[in-house]
Amino acid sequence: MTLIQTVVAGIFALVIAALIFTRFRPALIFASGAAVCFVTGLVPAESVLHKAVNPGLVTLVALMLVSIGLEKARWLRVISDRLINGSLRLSLLRLVGATAVSSAFLNNTAVVAALASTVKSQRRHPAGKLLLPLSYAAILGGTLTLIGTSTNLIVNSFVIDRGQPGLGFFSFLPVGLAAAIVGLVVLMLCNHLLPRGRGGQEVVTEYLLEAEVTDDSPLDGKTVEQNGLRQLETLYLVEIVRGGRTITPVAPTEIIKSGDKLIFSGDVRDMGRLQDIPGLHHFGLEDEKLELDLLEVVLTPSSSILGETLKSSQFRTRFDAAVVAMRRGGERLSGKLGEIELRAGDALLLAVGPDFKHHRNIDKNFYVVSGNGVQRQLSRRDSWLLAIGFTTVVAGAAFGIFPLLKGLVLLLGGMIGLGIVSTTELQRRFPFQIWLIIASALVLADAFSSSGLATALAEGLRGLVQGGGPYLALIGVFILTLALTELMTNNAAAALAFPLAWSLAESFGVSWTPFVMAVAYGASASFLTPFGYQTNLMVQNLGGYHLKDFIRAGLPLTIAYSITVLVMLPLVFPLS
Repeated sequence: MTLIQTVVAGIFALVIAALIFTRFRPALIFASGAAVCFVTGLVPAESVLHKAVNPGLVTLVALMLVSIGLEKARWLRVISDRLINGSLRLSLLRLVGATAVSSAFLNNTAVVAALASTVKSQRRHPAGKLLLPLSYAAILGGTLTLIGTSTNLIVNSFVIDRGQPGLGFFSFLPVGLAAAIVGLVVLMLCNHLLPRGRGGQEVVTEYLLEAEVTDDSPLDGKTVEQNGLRQLETLYLVEIVRGGRTITPVAPTEIIKSGDKLIFSGDVRDMGRLQDIPGLHHFGLEDEKLELDLLEVVLTPSSSILGETLKSSQFRTRFDAAVVAMRRGGERLSGKLGEIELRAGDALLLAVGPDFKHHRNIDKNFYVVSGNGVQRQLSRRDSWLLAIGFTTVVAGAAFGIFPLLKGLVLLLGGMIGLGIVSTTELQRRFPFQIWLIIASALVLADAFSSSGLATALAEGLRGLVQGGGPYLALIGVFILTLALTELMTNNAAAALAFPLAWSLAESFGVSWTPFVMAVAYGASASFLTPFGYQTNLMVQNLGGYHLKDFIRAGLPLTIAYSITVLVMLPLVFPLS
């Protein structure tokens, strides 16, 4: 191995290790790796600039900007209101079917966010039986088309960067449809593996609330039992934080003192009971500037406050909102709310102020899943115009009448002209981190290939699987990508696996298409953990799921999906 190849191998190893073992944002990790390649001269400046405006990457950005308007349309809300009706099996079938079809053309996160609120609010069936299948169906539906998931568009940008014409709009459909049908059948058959939760009600028991005993409180000096804090029915006093000490469990004979922080767990819909207790202060409920029609949000993996606490992040000032309650999947939280380190996927109940929706960083930090949304709904006229425009763009691109990028740009211009989106909103929602990840990954891939490391590694792997031939290598690429997506994110997994897949195809002298598709389908197969795909993170907290729930429900789905993809790939995309 030459010195240059050793340097590139070291860069890739550090990038992978940082993605798996650190909390640094993927955008920062990829950008740092690309910067090293640029500064050391491994990739020239002209090539770096070319990667930044890769047509496939620009198409992805344009689609995500168009999705801002699509999120405001009434379609999903109208559809969602009619899905949960009748038996659990029939409701589940309608839900996963509608989700899969919608996710083939719309942003997966928007689809899940829109439908999850209906699933949570309905009382007919346990939400725990529906929310995880909702996320899985969105992932499966995304594999059907070029625009179904950002993973497919990322892979397409790499293909274009290699000088190829790019993948067709429905290139993913034959294999994706077979995998989606098999996956949806497995979801229906394995639904009994999911927890029931609390009947058809929302899973709310693990929300954590905090209240403070005031200085002149009549609670001071009396026991928990005497203050009636054991008879709150749906709210349970789990801890008392006194100075630097945490008292748990809380005995009925424990004396309450002024300055105590009382930590409750329970049904947040009944937290108004805390207001009825004299001498107990809950800042989120008593600030008249904040709306008490609460907003439920989930922290995104790209949030700027991950790793911080509510106190250190100056949450109230930064977002004009107070955190009334907090929960983290099925994990029990402990301590004062303001001192709990925030993680991606944490669910927060916010009492928001009048300036909340005007803050420029809301969408980058939160998925809004219920309550008063921060976006206005489009009028019926604008919803229909947007539907016609988007359908025209999809149809035109699918039948090769005009390039997808050109159609998206025209549609985006029309949306601005109609006032569906504003330039300020587009600026605020610009997917900078995704753009940076992909552009940086393209730079890293260039260094991987131009250094000769990709060819050397592919030749070495070819020797290992020589007896099994290219099909065994194809299986290896798929499994590697699938493992990476569970350990990091789908976009990062696709970016890292693509160069190796391409080099392996060249090494065997076979078509690159099945290897590229193996990366796309493998990167979308995030069913075993909540970390690999953003919709999994969303439903983890909404449904109160533990990691074991993902493994129990996701393992049979992963096996069925993988077998289907690996059988279909060489049939639809021949190796020779």
